[in-house]
Amino acid sequence: MNIGVLGAGQLGRMLAQAGGPMGFTFRFLSPESESCVSGLGEHLVGDMCDSSLLQRFAAGLDAVTFEWENVPLAAVDRLAQLLPVRPSSQSLACAQDRVLEKQFLNGCGLRVQAFAPIDGPQDFRVALEAVALPAMLKTRRMGYDGKGQAKVCKPHELELAWNALGSVPAIFERWIPFESEISILGVRGEDAHGNEDIRLWKPCKNFHQHGILQKTVSPASGVDEVVLHQAEQGVRTVLSRLRHEGVLCVEFFLEQGQLIANEMAPRVHNSGHWTIEGACTSQFQNHLLAVARRPLGSTDSPCVSVMCNLIGEVHNPRAALPPEVSLHLYGKSPRAGRKLGHLTSVAQRESVALERASEALAALVNQPASARG
Repeated sequence: MNIGVLGAGQLGRMLAQAGGPMGFTFRFLSPESESCVSGLGEHLVGDMCDSSLLQRFAAGLDAVTFEWENVPLAAVDRLAQLLPVRPSSQSLACAQDRVLEKQFLNGCGLRVQAFAPIDGPQDFRVALEAVALPAMLKTRRMGYDGKGQAKVCKPHELELAWNALGSVPAIFERWIPFESEISILGVRGEDAHGNEDIRLWKPCKNFHQHGILQKTVSPASGVDEVVLHQAEQGVRTVLSRLRHEGVLCVEFFLEQGQLIANEMAPRVHNSGHWTIEGACTSQFQNHLLAVARRPLGSTDSPCVSVMCNLIGEVHNPRAALPPEVSLHLYGKSPRAGRKLGHLTSVAQRESVALERASEALAALVNQPASARG
């Protein structure tokens, strides 16, 4: 089966790496020539809204998916006239607009923080009345990894933050002094008759630095089982109401024992990379199975997994690692704040998985003494 992927980053790379042994072939389309998919399939480069380029991209494909949620909706809708696109533009449209996203998550029974849309200075007063300070101002579109947002602690700072973010439509949210972040990944498949199959992986606990995911531990510990069950039911509702075909992730803040839905990603997700080694079926395998409308695989995980992102630089990519630690490099050039790869440590006990991950991370990223001068 020939799969088209919109985007050519590390998620596209891992989709192709998972799909090759399953008999899938790939073609990628991205607006930039730099990619992580060299040798994994044909890569087309250009304007993703160019009709002739989309025709060329679609030729000979059986289905299309996407590896990032900022794909132009117009491109997805155009492709959907030519062949199946899974997930559909409905999932994409919801995730691309933070206000619509919050409203939808709330409608699915998930708790969200207080928020107010801001389209211009005329909305400042109403937003400040609706949302207690401190709060976060975020662009409604295109923000990721801590980009496109600013904290507002005093009323006069709202206008400053608005100007700093480019004076574009935004969302004003209550700032959450959260204890940790939890993510729940699920996959929904459909057969030819529209019957759905929804499966969830074990919840993950995520740790960030400067707005970028640093580490994920699964299963998430220290969260009340009843609270987790309620969140999982909400994620199932999200998948079902969107008629989403593929993997989807919902991220939650844990505040005073309660989970507050923050945002969703309608695609394979960084916090699910541990599933490659830590689950019976990885998020990448199940995403492709859903896109191909084939039966989904088990999402069971028999061990504890710790995933660490490799960010900025990897000084010792050939460092010797224990067999319980797996290394994935994406073929990217170093740059501050850039995800260059990740490692995953698996063990029967969380403490052991964490210790191995920490030692492996140090071996990979620490600069040799001879190079420090």
